[in-house]
Amino acid sequence: MKGLRLVVITLLCTLTMYAQEAKKDSETVKTKMDVFASKTGIITKFTDYNLTGIKSSYGVKTETRIRKINSGDLEGYFYQIEKPGKYSKSTASIAYLDLVELIKALESLKVQEEADVIMNPDYLENKFVTEDGFQVGYYVSKGKSTWYLILEKYGSDKTLFLKDAEIIKASFIEAKEKIDGLSN
Repeated sequence: MKGLRLVVITLLCTLTMYAQEAKKDSETVKTKMDVFASKTGIITKFTDYNLTGIKSSYGVKTETRIRKINSGDLEGYFYQIEKPGKYSKSTASIAYLDLVELIKALESLKVQEEADVIMNPDYLENKFVTEDGFQVGYYVSKGKSTWYLILEKYGSDKTLFLKDAEIIKASFIEAKEKIDGLSN
């Protein structure tokens, strides 16, 4: 009987410690926007500027916008892509410097795409990932490429599939130009 109690107590302690570790891990994952906008004791103002949405290959129409955040004396701009889901929505918040890097990466990926399609692999994937987990890329299957955006690092229903890279490029350029106009 004492042995059984000891096993149960050990098991409960282990489960409690694991749950606390899992909670700590989930609390430490913060995007650049979360870090910028979550300062306590400071007034934070959010202002949105709507942009042209992105239409995916499967008819899902996303909303896109620039979110200007004033946090105390600091000002930041984030490009947001919001995809509606069946039960919730996925939102990517891309910092301005990440947007600039995404535009460069997209150009590089576009150059590589043609050669990758010509190789005619069974499957090939080529992508660029930001620190916050936003991804832009394509995969090649059956001699055809499909472009995608993955909006969030975790969760489900967070991927947009797109006909070609030009749709993505147009959206990224529109966002960069809007931020450039707002910040001058």
